[in-house]
Amino acid sequence: MFLYDQLQFLMHISEINIYPIKSLKGISVETATVEERGLRHDRRWMLTDADGMFMTQREFPRMATMSVWFEDADGLGVAADAFGDVFVPFVPDSEKRQQVTIWDSVCEGRVYGAALNEWFSDVLGTNCQLVYMPDDSRRNVSERYNKHDDVVSFADGYPLLVIGEASLDDLNERILGTDGSVRAPADMSVRTPLAMNRFRPNIVVAGSEAYAEDHWSQIRVGEATFRATKPCERCVITTVDQATGEFDGKDPLKTLAAYRRAKDVIPDLYESIGMNGNAVLFGQNLIGETFGSTIAVGDDIQLID
Repeated sequence: MFLYDQLQFLMHISEINIYPIKSLKGISVETATVEERGLRHDRRWMLTDADGMFMTQREFPRMATMSVWFEDADGLGVAADAFGDVFVPFVPDSEKRQQVTIWDSVCEGRVYGAALNEWFSDVLGTNCQLVYMPDDSRRNVSERYNKHDDVVSFADGYPLLVIGEASLDDLNERILGTDGSVRAPADMSVRTPLAMNRFRPNIVVAGSEAYAEDHWSQIRVGEATFRATKPCERCVITTVDQATGEFDGKDPLKTLAAYRRAKDVIPDLYESIGMNGNAVLFGQNLIGETFGSTIAVGDDIQLID
């Protein structure tokens, strides 16, 4: 019992990241406010095609290189190499509303004006538009995990994602072949460890054991509590080098598939939650349960259940 309590005391937040515009670069912050859709400003904006279908690094890996920052209290700055930068006001400059689609869910978004959309279209080389999720647009999480009319922003499925530093360290050891468990190809000798931004977590945890987050049910950070849903299924975005905006081989998916498939990680659970047994898992999805609280880098993380 003493060791368990000691491990809890050692766990703390080492990074907080928000991603205002889905699939563009994130912003590392020292503090963040927990809202019902996730962390404040996280994935409240999104690029879509003219029909409202969401766009991500899966099809447009260059999105990874587009920087985002808080310009002032009224909006975001966005920059792209060779295209300069633009200002995105928090309140769209158009009253147009449109149904937008993220995977199998549909909700309403407010569409920005032509000038801003032309800039994004030029950067990505395809016609697109920027949309914002207004407060009156409700997009619920999966019914399986929806306990309190839980909603989510334009994130793929859940409000937050947490990953432990030790989990990434273990993965990198396997990719680079330093622990002997995964055989690395000859050209891996010149590679550097994968950065955490490949996985786009909101909360990064220091002081936990590798993959401990797989088994969390509920955690507390200060006055904020979060409940876990299920380990996060990973996709091809993790193979995009976030610095260059280019696909960068088969890892980490290839290595993760050797030991992190759903049928290996949660063998007694994956079928009952409708997950493919070959899904590759890394990180844990979270839903906030208390809103208005602030979390900060350095805050201790306590396991409630």
